[in-house]
Amino acid sequence: MEKNDIYRLLPRVDSLMKEKETEELIKEYGYDCVIDAVRSALNEARGEIGCCATDSEEKPEETVGRILAGIREKIRDILCGEKRMNLTRVVNVTGIILHTGLGRAPLGQEVLRNAGEIAGGYSDLEFDLETGKRGERCLNFEEIVCRVTGAEAAMAVNNNAAAMLLILSALASGGEVVVSRGELVEIGGGFRIPEILELGGAMLREVGTTNRTRPEDYRRAVCQETKAFLKVHTSNYRIIGYTRETTLEELAELKKETGLPVIQDLGSGVLVDLGKYGLVHEPMVQESVRRGADVVSFSGDKLLGGPQAGIIVGKKKYIEKMKRHPLARALRIDKFTAAALEAVFRQYLDPEKAVETIPVLRMLTRPAEEIHVDAEKLAERLRASIRAEAPDGAEGALITVEKCASRAGGGSLPEQDIPSYAVTVAPVDIPAGELAERLRKLEVPVIGYLSGEKLFLDMRTVDEKGAEQVAEAFRGGEILRKEAP
Repeated sequence: MEKNDIYRLLPRVDSLMKEKETEELIKEYGYDCVIDAVRSALNEARGEIGCCATDSEEKPEETVGRILAGIREKIRDILCGEKRMNLTRVVNVTGIILHTGLGRAPLGQEVLRNAGEIAGGYSDLEFDLETGKRGERCLNFEEIVCRVTGAEAAMAVNNNAAAMLLILSALASGGEVVVSRGELVEIGGGFRIPEILELGGAMLREVGTTNRTRPEDYRRAVCQETKAFLKVHTSNYRIIGYTRETTLEELAELKKETGLPVIQDLGSGVLVDLGKYGLVHEPMVQESVRRGADVVSFSGDKLLGGPQAGIIVGKKKYIEKMKRHPLARALRIDKFTAAALEAVFRQYLDPEKAVETIPVLRMLTRPAEEIHVDAEKLAERLRASIRAEAPDGAEGALITVEKCASRAGGGSLPEQDIPSYAVTVAPVDIPAGELAERLRKLEVPVIGYLSGEKLFLDMRTVDEKGAEQVAEAFRGGEILRKEAP
C-alpha cells in the first residue's frame, strides 16, 4: 500500500469536528482552538505514519488503527497545553531567598488576599471618596508609607531603576550630580548609575576615589551647574580595608551650606534591624530619613518583601515635583501593586509581627535548628517512599541531611552566609544533573542546586506546601529510575 493510500485512512478534519466528544471540547475551549488542535493532531499522525511506513514491519491498517486510537487523546492533550500558563509556580529549594530568576520576594497570603480583593473589582484607585472627584493614585498608600518610614511624602513607580530615573529627571536634569567614585555601581540587567544619570538628563561629577571619599571632595565639586548630591548604597558588593565613606550626616551638613538636595539610592530597602537576628545590619529606610536624606529610593521586592516597585520617600517639596513630572505617568504602578504595597507596609506597623508574616523576613531570620528538624523529616519521608517501591529493597538514591549556607540574593547582604540545612540526593542509576533536569520538568518544578554528585535541596526557602510537593516528586522513586518516568 502506498503512503498516500495510508494517509487516506485517516479521518478528515470536518468529520472529527462533528464528533460528540469534539463538540464538548468546543464548548470548553472554543471552535478556533479546537480546529487548530485537530489539525495539529492529524499532522502529527501523518508524520508518524510516514516513519512507520518505511521503518516498521507493522501492517498499514494496524499502524493507522493504533494512531487513531490515540488521536482524540492527542487533541485533548494539545488543548490542555494551550490552556496551561507558561509562567508557573515552582518550589525553590536553592537556598537563595531573593532569587531573581524565580521572582524574588514571594508575597504573603494576607497581602495576596488584600491585593486580590482590591484588584479583582473596582476601587478608589484615583477617586476621592470625600469630594466625589478624581483623586491621586499615590494617596491610597502614601500615608502608611510615611508613617512607617518617617518621611514627609511618598510615591511609587514600577521598579527602583525607574525611581532613580524619575528622581534625576525631576530634580537634576540639565545640571550636574555629584557622586563618589566608590558608588558608581552596576547591578543586574545592565543598570549602571552613570547611564541612569545620562538618561535622566543629568551630568555625572565623580569625586574621591574608589575606596576613599571625604566631604571635602563633594564640597570642592560644587559649582553653578550642581543640582544634587547622590549617595548610592553598595548593596551587592563591599569595599573593605583602607576605606573612607562620606556619611549621610556629612552630606546633610553640606546641604546646609549649599542648599543642594541629598538623594540616596538605598537599593534593597529594609525596614527592620536585621542585626537583631544575627544578620549583617543593612541601612534602614527610617535611618536614612532621620540622618538627613532629602529623597530615598528603594526596591519593593527585595528585603522589603513586597511586590516589584520602586518606592520614593522624602521631603514633600521634592516628591511633589516628581509627581507632576511627565515621566511619573509612564512609570506609575498598577492597582494590584498599589494594593499589595499598602498591605505590606501595614504589616510593618508591628515590626516583630512583620518578621513572622512577611515570607522574606521569616526565611532570613529562621533559626537553623528549626530548618534542621524540617530537613530530617523530609529526608525520612523520601527514604521511606523510595524504599517502599524499590525492588528487593534496593535503594534508588542515598539521601542525607547536610549543613549548607543560604544566601539573601537579589543583590542584598553580599557577604552574609546564612547557616542552613539541605536534604541531599545522590542518585544510584542516573547522574545528579539528570535528576535536577527531571525535577525541573515536573508539573510543579522543583529547583535545587548541584554540588559534586549530589542534588542539594536547601530547606530554608521552602514552606510546608513546598516540602509536600518535593515529597510528591519523589513518591515511588520513579524519578530516580534509569528509564525516564
